[in-house]
Amino acid sequence: MQIEALRQRLRALGAKPKHEQRLLADWVLARPHEQGRRRPADFLPLALREALPALDAELQSLATLVSIHPDAVGSARLLVGLNDGQTVESVLLPRDGLCVSTQVGCAVGCVFCMTGQSGLLRQVTSGEIVAQVALARTQRVVKKVVFMGMGEPAHNLDNVLEAIHLLGTVGQIGHKNLVFSTVGDPRVFERLPLGEVKPALALSLHTTKLELRRRLLPRAPQIAPDELVELGEIYARSTGYPIQYQWTLMEGINDGEDELDGIVRLLKGKYALLNMIPYNTIPELAFKRPSWERAAAIARSLHQRGVLTKLRDSAGQDVEGGCGQLRARSRTPVAQPLTLHRPARGA
Repeated sequence: MQIEALRQRLRALGAKPKHEQRLLADWVLARPHEQGRRRPADFLPLALREALPALDAELQSLATLVSIHPDAVGSARLLVGLNDGQTVESVLLPRDGLCVSTQVGCAVGCVFCMTGQSGLLRQVTSGEIVAQVALARTQRVVKKVVFMGMGEPAHNLDNVLEAIHLLGTVGQIGHKNLVFSTVGDPRVFERLPLGEVKPALALSLHTTKLELRRRLLPRAPQIAPDELVELGEIYARSTGYPIQYQWTLMEGINDGEDELDGIVRLLKGKYALLNMIPYNTIPELAFKRPSWERAAAIARSLHQRGVLTKLRDSAGQDVEGGCGQLRARSRTPVAQPLTLHRPARGA
């Protein structure tokens, strides 16, 4: 279901703008229609009141809870069922955050990600994206939504932007608390500045080397890390939100001194925050998570050299819940591990 199609159905049932906004807010906020001073029977047109039970059931079916997997640090991975039988993953994060999926599968093919092994199966509709938020709000408070789950949001741009608009208006989420994550599709830098709701931006960097980036993210747009940072800086200055650069730290791949020098060269002095996330181990893949002590030393070194760096633990590590793992375990597991040899120094 698309949000615009839902709006049109409400209007066809006689909804005025105030009715439409009230019902959309009830859905996104996961609140009963009776909450507040006026019940549906008091103000909705008759045709809309009569259609409401069936419409509510349809909206609830967009995203249903298949299983929940809490971890020891306050996160919980949700395996979410869509009404065609497909599943995606959402993650309840500490401090009232939620990570949502925007595609079933992913076409970028990041070699260290379980989601990337399945390829793209289909797009998640704008209604299904918002429904993940509504479902999560039945579990706990959600004040921040990050589009960092399964899929590449830039490859489903119309649906993601439609969901962002609803969440940033009737969904009562501050614009800087809506975080659009991308590997760096150029369309993002064209479209995001045009919206009424301008989300914060997170860019997947992972390496400062173009050739290694091509190997890690084989079907991502071929944007050099330097160019990606420059595009990010323009957006950061125009919105007043720092860019969040994502760096999945993998032992022997992107944790060397040459990469740290590259990070300082690219990000020192930029309106930016580097989120360094130790790799979430996936048994089917050959990449390794560095020790927490090693990761902490790297983050500390970067911070001392002028790059604002936060070391973040990847949600779901202790329940083998890296992105795509829950979905993969509910289907057919990947049989063969991928390997990637670190390129020679200076490559």
